[in-house]
Amino acid sequence: MKTIDIYIIKKFLGTFFYAISLLILVVIIFDVSENIDEFIDKEAPLNAIIFDYYVNFIPYFVNLFSYLFTFISVIYFTSKMAANTEIVAILSSGISFWRMLRPYFISAIFLAILSFYLANFLIPHTSQTRRTFANRYIQGLAKSKDEHIHLQMSPGTFVYMESFNMKNNSGYRFTIESFEDTRLVYKLMAEKIVWDSVTAKWRIENYTARTIQDTKEIIQKGTRMDTTLNLVPSELYIKKEYYEEMTFSVLNHFIRQEELKGSPEVVFYKMEKHNRLASPFATLVMTLIGVSLSSRKIRGGTGMHLGLGILLTFAYILFMRVTTVFATYGNLPPPLAAWIPNFIFFFIGIYLLKTAPK
Repeated sequence: MKTIDIYIIKKFLGTFFYAISLLILVVIIFDVSENIDEFIDKEAPLNAIIFDYYVNFIPYFVNLFSYLFTFISVIYFTSKMAANTEIVAILSSGISFWRMLRPYFISAIFLAILSFYLANFLIPHTSQTRRTFANRYIQGLAKSKDEHIHLQMSPGTFVYMESFNMKNNSGYRFTIESFEDTRLVYKLMAEKIVWDSVTAKWRIENYTARTIQDTKEIIQKGTRMDTTLNLVPSELYIKKEYYEEMTFSVLNHFIRQEELKGSPEVVFYKMEKHNRLASPFATLVMTLIGVSLSSRKIRGGTGMHLGLGILLTFAYILFMRVTTVFATYGNLPPPLAAWIPNFIFFFIGIYLLKTAPK
């Protein structure tokens, strides 16, 4: 690595971490002022506030705005270099524009790998502690689903429950039906079903079971039966943004299970999976756009470059939100929805790169 590489990498990473650290402090101050009443009313311990909530909040926040601050950092220090005629001096010394891009992309690749690691491995672990604290002292993250719950446990096997109490893991007016093609072969009805967390089994109370074999029907009745079902209590209530607690492998496994059960919620988890893959690439795209846009020395200097950069960033975020809505509530495939903004802005970056002064 040459001196110019080290110089640009230090500028890039230094600006990035300095800017995001300042914003983290500001956000934490505002969050404390907003939640201080909840902390006092619910008697949250000080060490839990600091270490369980805010320390674990930092990786989540860094990753959430990683590509945004990558872009702002590139725009800021590159436009200052252009205003100080440093880029002109670099190019005049015989270094090509393409060679000058090397330290930018070394830094961007480092941040992209960091973003991928945070999103898929570190944040799911820190989120478990952070969300447990938030659920206890700030807001309830879990809520019961509406009454009359319908689920598909596996192909051809359906579950109905009139209501479910997540405090004691008890369901009422429970029915399970199994079909072969369109023919009913088994049906069980019970007054109550209770989850035993020790044995990981369901206790079914006051039940009637019907087994249908051709023209023969067998009816069994009982007051109690312990059984295993392809069903856990967490599927019977909604936990806000539960995917935040899942590592990449756990998320993939969860998606396969939900697809098997025919869950309509699986699209949200697919979007999360593909966003985790697409977001690190956005860091590279934003670096490409940022250096191409801000390497030109123009009247207005840093302010003009920052204004254009922030405008492009918010356009990217808006476009990403629009495609997410089309995927979750429409027919747009989640992989396409996650990657379309990157592809469009990548071509914008290529155009800006071609027009950049070299």
